Parts: sequence; C-alpha cells; structure tokens
Amino acid sequence: MTSLNSLFSFTSPAVKKLLGWKQGDEEEKWAEKAVDSLVKKLKKKKGAIEELEKALSMPGQPSKCVTIPRSLDGRLQVSHRKGLPHVIYCRVWRWPDLQSHHELKPLEFCEYPFSAKQKEVCINPYHYKRVESPVLPPVLVPRHSEYPPGHPMLNSFTPVADTTMPHNVSFSAQGFTSPSPNALSSSLSVSSQISVPSPTTSVNSAPNSPFGLSETPPPAYSPQDDSQHGSESNHQSMDTSTIPAGDVAPVTYQEPQYWCSIAYYELNSRVGEVFHAQNHSIVVDGFTDPSNNQSRFCLGLLSNVNRNSTIENTRRHIGKGIHLYYVGGEVYAECLSDSAIFVQSRNCNHSHGFHPTTVCKIPPGCSLKIFNNQEFAHLLTDAVNHGFEAVYELTKMCTIRTSFVKGWGAEYHRQDVTSTPCWIEIHLHGPLQWLDKVLTQMGSPHNPISSVS
Repeated sequence: MTSLNSLFSFTSPAVKKLLGWKQGDEEEKWAEKAVDSLVKKLKKKKGAIEELEKALSMPGQPSKCVTIPRSLDGRLQVSHRKGLPHVIYCRVWRWPDLQSHHELKPLEFCEYPFSAKQKEVCINPYHYKRVESPVLPPVLVPRHSEYPPGHPMLNSFTPVADTTMPHNVSFSAQGFTSPSPNALSSSLSVSSQISVPSPTTSVNSAPNSPFGLSETPPPAYSPQDDSQHGSESNHQSMDTSTIPAGDVAPVTYQEPQYWCSIAYYELNSRVGEVFHAQNHSIVVDGFTDPSNNQSRFCLGLLSNVNRNSTIENTRRHIGKGIHLYYVGGEVYAECLSDSAIFVQSRNCNHSHGFHPTTVCKIPPGCSLKIFNNQEFAHLLTDAVNHGFEAVYELTKMCTIRTSFVKGWGAEYHRQDVTSTPCWIEIHLHGPLQWLDKVLTQMGSPHNPISSVS
C-alpha cells in the first residue's frame, strides 16, 4: 500500500486531473504512464493542456486540435508497449475496448488527423469517431422466377474451378507487382491503386484510402477472349426492380454471434478443432497459450503425429502470425510474422481486378483488406438477377485461405494450398448465412440434372 501511495505522490496535478476523465477501470498504471508521457509533451505548447481539458470536460462543444510530434515510425511507446498515439488516447478517454486504428476515422474539422501523415498528430479523442458497420440493403429475391431457362451466365458469375493454377502477386513499397505478366488484368500504379503501410501502420478504411473501393470496382479478370464480352449485352437477365413488391422477398443481412471460423491445416489434413471467432480482433500465432483466450488461436498447441520436418520447421517460423480485424464491415489481414503470409481471397481479387484464384503475398508489417461486405452485397444483388448458380458461386468468396511462410501458385513449386506445410481456412459466417437465406428463397437451380449425369 505504501508503494502505491508513493507512486501517486509523484503524479503531477495535471496528470491526476486528466485521469479523472479516463474510461474503464483496467490497466490503471498503463493509462497513467500514457497520460504522463502526453503531459510532458503538451507542456511545451502553450494552452495545449487546457485545450485537452476543455475537450474532455465538454464533449459536445467544439475544440481545437491537440497535437504531439509524429515519431519516425508513427508509433508511441508507453511502458514497453508501442501503439499509434490517437488510438492510445481514444482508448484512455473514450473507448477502452478499442483494438485498432481501423476502427477510427477523423472528423472533417480535424486539421492534423493521423491519416494525413503530417509532422504533428492530433490526439484529441473528440476529433475522431468510431467506424460503424454500414447498413446493407436487403437483397430482393423474386418469389416466382422469370429467369429464362438454359440462360448462360455472365462471365462475372461463371464458375472458376479452384484447380485453376493460381496467379501470384506480391505486395511491396511500389504496390502490387506480379512476376507473371498475365496475372493482372490491368497495370497497377502506386498512386492510383494501392500503397503499402510502414511496418507499424496498417491500411485504414478511410474514403481516400488506397485500399478503399473505387466508385466502380474493376471487373473480375477473365481468361476468356475479349470477343466474348460483346455477346454479353444480348443476354437477358431478370430485373427485380420491375417486379411488383409483393412478388419479391427481401432478405436482410444479420451479424452472427461468431463473425468467422478458422480451421488450421498441415498439407491436406486438418489439425485440431475449428476456432470460432467472437472478438473482432483475432491473432493466429505459432505460440502455446493454453488459456482458451478468445482473441488468440495458438497453433503451437496443436499436435499431429504425421508431422514431417518441413512442417515442423515452418511452424517454428509462424511466430506472431497473422492479425485479423473485422471492422466496419471490412476484414483486414495484417502480417505480424517475420516471414510473409500468402492470402487467396476472391473478394479482394475482384476489387483489384485480379484473376479470382490469385494468391497475394503480404510481407511482414503490412496489412491488406481481404473482404468488404458492401462489395459483396453489390455482387449478391447482381447475382440474384442471374439465377441460382450465380448466387451459389459466391459461396467461394466467403472462404479465404492463408498460408504461413510458404507460398503456392504459378511462381512456386507448390501449386495448391494443400501442398503448403501450414495454412488456415477462414469461413465468413455473416456472408455465408446471408447466401443461405437467399438460396433458400430461390429454391433450386434451373439447369436439369439426372441420376446418371
């Protein structure tokens, strides 16, 4: 008790006052050190502490930016833990459960938001808002199909077999690059398409983010000859907008209890139980925490009698693994490992105009948006107009495969994910449940099938 009193006896009045607005009751010492570090910086700027106190005491009133110098890597170290400054102080004073900067967006009047990458960073917690999941419009499914029998599907909904040799793209400071020139449907430039965050800064989901969707998503890459596209304009499709309201069944999206499930594989064998993710921030690592932590899936705990030396060696290099965020209807994958991870996401590939089975290499310290609910909603709405098979094809988009350390595809000697030593398969429950409801309303496919076909 004496040591506790002596600790607080050295706490400055300014720090004590600011701690009075702290939210939550966890990590008292860490919060105090974070605030103490901030006060030391703000003392160098006249009126800065007073402006912060004003913002905290009158949340509904306008307040100015409260800034600190931006560090070289953008992060701030507090008691052996590094984090982004605006995230740290938003966690202290507004949202104790805040996990990532993906959950924050600056307000329009903030002059020094973290995303602007200026020399100063605003840490005023009331200059940021928390990202909310967008409300997805219901999919209107016709109760009585008017879809022409035997109608060919558009290329966008044509099934692409998983056995197709995947193309490969790599992620670097210059953007997406491809060793094979045919892997990309269009050339990508850093300025127009993509950028790579520093090893400490993941890509945000702000409207001007290079990972954000363009106004018109690029078309899915199709290996067919371009001459085929001309015939698409003659295809008839069922337009649900012209069908009377009573003849359609609206199917709404609902968030499930578990947003995804993760299964771990070694070669073609599943190892261990499936991990059901309830937390929106999940780390899949190579360590051995036995405490059933809901935010960690520790692969180091799992045993396999058929494990060979290549698998053993690969497992040792998983390390901190992969961080999966589900924020605002978007899923991000961040590589925490010292070795690259390799991701195959059809939703991500569609938004960048890649072939559906393309495998993307993500180097250490970088993150990539691998699924977007809004884009999926647009695709699902379009698919309903093209029949059961087109909707069913979207189930492949709800499964994301990620390998650790070792890649696969056209540029690697491993041609299939089941040839990689260590990999995970992620099933996105929300989109899958939405598809299930839509397919249930649609009934069965129109293409005939027989017992001997």
